[in-house]
Amino acid sequence: MKILDCTLRDGGYYTNWDFDKNLVETYLTAMNDLPVEYLEVGYRSPKLTGYYGEYFYCPDFVLKKISQLSNKKLVIILDEKNIKLETIEELLKPCLGIITMVRIAIDPEQLVRAIDLAKKVKSMGFEVGFNVMYMSKWKNLPEFLSNLKLVDGVADYFYMVDSYGGVYPDDVREIYNLVRSQMKTKIGFHGHNNLELALVNTLTAIECGADMVDATITGMGRGAGNLKTELLLTALNQRNNIEVDFNALSAVTDAFSQLQKEYEWGTNLPYMVSGANSLPQKDVMEWVGKRYYSYNSIIRALSNQSKGIKDNETLSEYSPTGAFSKALIVGGGDSVREHIDAIKNYLSINPDVVIIHSSSRNVSSLNDCTNKQFHCLAGNEGHRLEKVFNSVPNNRIAILPPFPRAMGTYIPVNFKSNSFQLSEINITEKYKNSITALVLQLTKEMNVEELLFCGYDGYNGEITQHKLELFNENEYLFSNFSKRNYCLKSITPTKYKELRQESVYSELYQ
Repeated sequence: MKILDCTLRDGGYYTNWDFDKNLVETYLTAMNDLPVEYLEVGYRSPKLTGYYGEYFYCPDFVLKKISQLSNKKLVIILDEKNIKLETIEELLKPCLGIITMVRIAIDPEQLVRAIDLAKKVKSMGFEVGFNVMYMSKWKNLPEFLSNLKLVDGVADYFYMVDSYGGVYPDDVREIYNLVRSQMKTKIGFHGHNNLELALVNTLTAIECGADMVDATITGMGRGAGNLKTELLLTALNQRNNIEVDFNALSAVTDAFSQLQKEYEWGTNLPYMVSGANSLPQKDVMEWVGKRYYSYNSIIRALSNQSKGIKDNETLSEYSPTGAFSKALIVGGGDSVREHIDAIKNYLSINPDVVIIHSSSRNVSSLNDCTNKQFHCLAGNEGHRLEKVFNSVPNNRIAILPPFPRAMGTYIPVNFKSNSFQLSEINITEKYKNSITALVLQLTKEMNVEELLFCGYDGYNGEITQHKLELFNENEYLFSNFSKRNYCLKSITPTKYKELRQESVYSELYQ
């Protein structure tokens, strides 16, 4: 039985396949002294739209550098859906003499096509590994099962991949035996850790006779992550007396632990629910990263998916009863509280200005204003808003995105009779689930001519990747909306360049 560590490949889902050079050297140096035979160092991919880092493309100089630092057999992986048969030779020719194995990530329904790709790869002299996804669904794919016999003589390793992280040891045994009955090819196992069963499932696969298993340092990998290499080696050291250099193992684990504090991979309640119900991790990974999606919202969305329903509630569509020439859009930034006296003075002398809240964070500061107020609810804002009011508020309306809502529907108790949904989001083709998109769509429905913003501060200090994504989303939406001849300006300090900077204090003169 051999161990393959795929930290740089699978961990790249969190770093866009960019890793600090010193970290990579620490990783490779430590691996040289550990009982791991193969290192999968990344993808080898044709050009795709968007940014992907060096270990997604693994250019020639990167592979040569790794080969100089590592004494292991090196592996790259191809994503079957992005690979054309006629481009394989050009893509892999620079890997000759450096890469030992080429693995192919395969949707089980594309097995036959992958076999054609693999024949070309094998003819170039590489070992071939099949990473076949969604093993929990294989029993319901009779055509796939009947084609397994075609793998013999083409692939050197056939991997059972627990893509959803939801299989149990009994499932591993059953599927292993099913695969073994159809082919003679060596079998591998790649376990995800949604239900924290990656170790026991991997040990079960080894007991069944698996020839190779995967792991990553600190479990770094897509979504909930994988089996921890350090955990597997520790277990095998105790169970099978495999010799492990724990100084080397400690050094590399410590190095990646610093990265884990930043990206926070590992399982949590949404990943557990997605694993238990064999639901894709891609959506969960994005939802968990969005600060306005609570675990409650994510669990509701996953529950709807598992039941095959679009949403758990529909509402009456909002129809404006009057025209509003101006709207004050209130975000969650500190500038609202810092300038609250001026903002309230402005609202008192402009009673026709409608207030639209994009966050519940500053709602309490404006509770005594008599202006009509709207609350846009996406993600977890319904739960947050519910904590603000002890009774049904006067002159308030809750607005939700169109049906169906990705996160399902939650209506605050005090807004049950005063909540509406919009019919559509048509002011943008991107970021339609953003609360800012909901706000801008509402102003369009209300025929608002001038949009004033407060509390859309941007971010101070060191900005995280998730905050940067939210900032860029808002900036895009503001820019896109301004092109429709709307006037957008901020009356409190802002870092958004697409909001024209003005001052609330200049608005207080009659």
